[in-house]
Amino acid sequence: MKFQLSPEQRQFSATLHELLGGADTAAAARAWAVGQHDRGLKLWRALADLGVFALLVDEELGAGPVDLVVAFEALGYHAVPGPLVESAAVAPALLTGDRRAALAEGDLVATVVAPPEVPLALDADVAAVVLDLTGADVTTADPEPVRSIDPARRLFRVPGTPVADAAAFDMGVLAVAAQLLGAGQWLLDASVAYAKQRSQYGRAIGEYQAIKHLLADVATRLELARPLLYGAAVAGETITRDVSAAKVMAGDAAYLAARTALQVHGAIGYTAEHDLGLRLTKVRALVGAWGTGAFHRARVLR
Repeated sequence: MKFQLSPEQRQFSATLHELLGGADTAAAARAWAVGQHDRGLKLWRALADLGVFALLVDEELGAGPVDLVVAFEALGYHAVPGPLVESAAVAPALLTGDRRAALAEGDLVATVVAPPEVPLALDADVAAVVLDLTGADVTTADPEPVRSIDPARRLFRVPGTPVADAAAFDMGVLAVAAQLLGAGQWLLDASVAYAKQRSQYGRAIGEYQAIKHLLADVATRLELARPLLYGAAVAGETITRDVSAAKVMAGDAAYLAARTALQVHGAIGYTAEHDLGLRLTKVRALVGAWGTGAFHRARVLR
């Protein structure tokens, strides 16, 4: 079977990239990291206008998991901050009535806690509702902040009830895997562009065979992960296995992309001012988000 995105899905992706490419998402992420949410929430409303939060809510759109993957690849590529996975991928299965409609319109920001794989609630200080996977609201009076390796992922300790292998959990894993693939692609694109510009000993470093091999390895790993990701999006009864396989492959590929990008960029990649740093920390955080690699490998094995 040959899988291809529909023209509408390709246009949806292009529209998201156009919006986010001109929105200075890096500045929004840095502001979000220090508790200034205005830029991020403005971007949130723009995404809602494009239907990102209605993909799994509004049946008239005719959208589904594949469209969710298309959206989250773009969101991961541009490092958009906020509880996007929780609001667009997980909460639609947990909310009902007016709150579900408000979620689709972008008027309600939701986050989720699902221990032990999701022990901390992302952006509980911003979200209007914090849920566990039973669909119950979680009390968030004075939530305890927990430091994250990614400053733009503001984590809080709140109580939650674990639910094994819930369908909502699988949608969260799928969305995170798509974010990782998008972030990995940005890292590859940025590294290729830098290798063409940076000169050493009178030659662009991209002309050296060693650099070419590093970048080719990243490109290969990303392309091997992509079919697993979209295969999981169209999976039926095997979705639990398939989303876990996709999360492992996308996480490994994005992590390789991050390490390679840092190696190609050199010392400038360590600076907080460079946008590379936003992806390095985000990839490291997302690799363990919604289940570690060990957890998902065990799921596939079972």
